Amino acid sequence: MSYVNGVERRRYKRLPIELKLEIDELFKQDNVVVKNIGASILVYNISKSGIGFISEADLPVGYYFRGTIQFDNGDFFRVVIKIVRSAESGQNKKDYGAEFVGLAPFLASKVDNYEKSLQLSN
Repeated sequence: MSYVNGVERRRYKRLPIELKLEIDELFKQDNVVVKNIGASILVYNISKSGIGFISEADLPVGYYFRGTIQFDNGDFFRVVIKIVRSAESGQNKKDYGAEFVGLAPFLASKVDNYEKSLQLSN
């Protein structure tokens, strides 16, 4: 968890997940589009507000991409994701944090369902 002066900063619990996504296009709100990215990312955690992922690609903070989050139980949702942080993680990879943009509450509830399925399997 992320703490500042002993206070938890994250709004939602991070849940472990393993997803592979491909990023073909990045964009910014001012109509800047970068096409043919071809970057693979490995998502390692998810919450109602976003994802954490690792990639060998150098992805710019502040850019957006579209993705489909697919859970083991068959639930999925399509989302716009904004890259909000980047840090070196070693082995020519970077660790990224990204937030969901405009995620409807009924889609966010799919993350709750995923959390419940994790609790049942333990």
